[in-house]
Amino acid sequence: MSKIIALVACCAALIAAVSAYEEYHAHPKYKYEYGVKDAHTGDNKEAWEHRDGDVVQGHYSLHEPDGTHRKVDYKSDKHVGFQAHVQRSGHAQHPAVYGDHHHGDGHHGHGGESYANIDQHH
Repeated sequence: MSKIIALVACCAALIAAVSAYEEYHAHPKYKYEYGVKDAHTGDNKEAWEHRDGDVVQGHYSLHEPDGTHRKVDYKSDKHVGFQAHVQRSGHAQHPAVYGDHHHGDGHHGHGGESYANIDQHH
C-alpha cells in the first residue's frame, strides 16, 4: 500500500511540474500599434508589431531630421532568424544656417529653431 501512495504522490508532483512548465512557457501572442503626428515639432512616426508564438512581424517608419523618410519592415522566426527590409526615401537636406543667430536669451532649441555649434581644433 505504501508503494501505491508513493506512486500517486510522484504522479501528483509530476503533474504539478508539467502544469507549472506549461504556464511558464505559454504561447506568446500579442499585437500593438503606435503613432505620433506632431505638426509643431515635425515628429512623425508609426510602428506596429504582431507576435504569434515564435513568429514576429512588424513595421516602423519615421521622418529623419535631415528630411528623409525611413521605413523598416521586419520578420523573425526560429527557422530564418531576423530579417529586415529598410527603405529610405527623399534627399537629405540640411539648412545653410542653423536657427536664429540673435538668441540673446540662451534658450536654444525652443520656438521651432535648430541649433548647432561645432568647434573643431586640428
